[in-house]
Amino acid sequence: MGRKSGRKKSGFKKKGSKPTDIEQLKLKLTQFFENNFGEAYAEKQLIKKLVLRDAHTKKLLNPALRELLEEGKISCNPRNLYSSTAEPEFIIGEVDFVNARFAFVIPNNQEKKEDDIMVKEADLKSALDGDKVRVMILPKRGRGNRREGKVLEIMERSRDEFVGRIEISPRFAFVVPDFKKMHHDIFVRKSDLAGAQHNQKVVVKLTDWKEGDKSPSGKIIHVLGKAGDHEVEIHSIMAEFGLPFDYPEEVEAEAESISEVIPEDEIKKRKDFRDIDTFTIDPADAKDFDDAISFRYLDNGNMEIGVHIADVTHYVKPKTLMEKEAYDRATSVYLVDRTIPMLPERLSNGLCSLRPNEDKLTFSCVFEITDQAEVKDFWIGRTVIHSNRRFTYEEAQENMDNESGEYAKDLLKINSLAKLLRSARFKKGAINFETVEVKFQLDESGTPTGLIIKERKDVHKLIEEFMLLANKTVATYIYNKNKGKSTFVYRVHDYPDLEKLATFSNFAKKFGHEIKILDEKKVSNSLNKLMDDIVGKPEQNILEQLAIRSMAKAKYTTEPKQHFGLAFDHYTHFTSPIRRYPDMMVHRLLQHYLDGGKPPENQAWEEKCVHSSEREKRAADAERASIKYKQVEYMKLAEDKDYSGIITGVTEWGVYVEISETKCEGMVRVQDLTDDYYDFDEKNMRLIGAKNKRMITLGDKVEVRVTRTDIDRRTIDLEFVNNDK
Repeated sequence: MGRKSGRKKSGFKKKGSKPTDIEQLKLKLTQFFENNFGEAYAEKQLIKKLVLRDAHTKKLLNPALRELLEEGKISCNPRNLYSSTAEPEFIIGEVDFVNARFAFVIPNNQEKKEDDIMVKEADLKSALDGDKVRVMILPKRGRGNRREGKVLEIMERSRDEFVGRIEISPRFAFVVPDFKKMHHDIFVRKSDLAGAQHNQKVVVKLTDWKEGDKSPSGKIIHVLGKAGDHEVEIHSIMAEFGLPFDYPEEVEAEAESISEVIPEDEIKKRKDFRDIDTFTIDPADAKDFDDAISFRYLDNGNMEIGVHIADVTHYVKPKTLMEKEAYDRATSVYLVDRTIPMLPERLSNGLCSLRPNEDKLTFSCVFEITDQAEVKDFWIGRTVIHSNRRFTYEEAQENMDNESGEYAKDLLKINSLAKLLRSARFKKGAINFETVEVKFQLDESGTPTGLIIKERKDVHKLIEEFMLLANKTVATYIYNKNKGKSTFVYRVHDYPDLEKLATFSNFAKKFGHEIKILDEKKVSNSLNKLMDDIVGKPEQNILEQLAIRSMAKAKYTTEPKQHFGLAFDHYTHFTSPIRRYPDMMVHRLLQHYLDGGKPPENQAWEEKCVHSSEREKRAADAERASIKYKQVEYMKLAEDKDYSGIITGVTEWGVYVEISETKCEGMVRVQDLTDDYYDFDEKNMRLIGAKNKRMITLGDKVEVRVTRTDIDRRTIDLEFVNNDK
């Protein structure tokens, strides 16, 4: 009777008529079952879950379920529990927690943005940023192309420790995380405070997150100290990104046990460059000199230039504690006030540092170059050198500018070759990214007292050019040796994403700059013209930063792909093994092939490349966080006045502005724009006033005032002067 009654109520709807009540209920049921794949429900549960309140709709539930059963859209088990028969798509990916309302899950092995799955906060199943999750793709609704999903399983937590400021009340406490992509405060019982005091910075470890709880629970595992203190804040950043505070004692002991004496039999195995003029050029405060330049004039009129790199792998052997530690760190990290080295000081500042007036073991790439900067020949191998002079960048540049002083004539000659090499690169399509670099002046307590805009001069470019030449030569040599079949570590940089490039092109047009994005060669030329045109202009920093963001991310891999930014078919990192683990990998593989070895198995090396790329990103994120901290502190202490700025980002929740004078970025919150209600035009990256039609657009020049700084969140709140742009 129920089945017959259900059909009668349903019937056929006439063309153009509205859906019947039972059809609407069936659609609601279908969506509910599909969104809860794998779950089975009784009729009473469905009434509660679907919030069926009126008697008429409740009466239609059984007929609707019967029709869905006949249509094969659901099934019913012997206990009269209903579930979906659909076969949804599942993916495994990594969570990118965009804001408190939703996240994207980036599928494994898929890099295109349109392939990302949007997951609403309610469907995340307590997944956090960076977690590896299994996601069910939900049925598409409406006309949008964005796929949505629901997390079914957290396969791997990316982290379970967070740094934050603790807020203690009489009965309980919460830790407010510093990490911007952690959108939940962490509940801490009074018994788990570990002596932490109100408003201190702490490290909290997640212990539990029961289903239905708004916040996870945790316990304090380390008290860092008073929030706002320089050392505490830097230690907070180090803890936030999992950076090491020191070396294990056994690693230090292993490093100290290495003899400073270079055995004579080791020197005999190498090419001896000790009698050839050699120098290093580094920053004034540098202690690890990992590259040196040698030169001599040949009888045929050409010049021999040697690029000599610290032979780190002579000292750091496989399967040692130092090797394990170097691999784990993978890179040195340069925070605003300190360096966290990859290698112990005994090596980085001692044995491997190419200090003047000392014999040093090196791995070298030596070139015979004509006056036109044409490489006629090259040699690669292990060497021993003796640096005659340690230059700072300032000293070497002064000698070049004055055309006097030690090695002035030789520096000028080498610089002329570097300029020719540089010009040739740009003709082949290399992109000239000359980013503005800001350095803080800090007093003894770490408080920022001023800003210095670093200037790149000829001497910086001279060193850079010969390092690039050595890296390219080594990569090309190995690639050609076995037609790309030899396992090797490359540094690759893909062609930029066209969508991001188009967005950047539209932004650059606001300043009168044209960028051709359809032809690869023209893209490079257009970007180089842009970089030249904006030097010294207010928009320079933001356009440089946005140009870099529109590019693909460089990474380490065993695949011999191109480096788009440098316009090299093959490129590697050979020149900085003191501070980069991939360079150590390159040295080992290079010597293996020079000794006639066969290509090793590829997978293990590729895994090391992936690890190194991840560690490189961690280091870059930590460096940015330390700079942002000092920017916030600097603006907190800065003069209370109006600042000129440029809008660098527009979102539905706020407008990002870079202050031209300090290069610090802050945000004007949409909720603080009280003169009108503003709609977000995502396509054109702008806000539009509902009544006054005022447009606040990416690239606009504005006047702003600082209203609030938050050291914990490393944010600067701004307001438009007179609430008008």
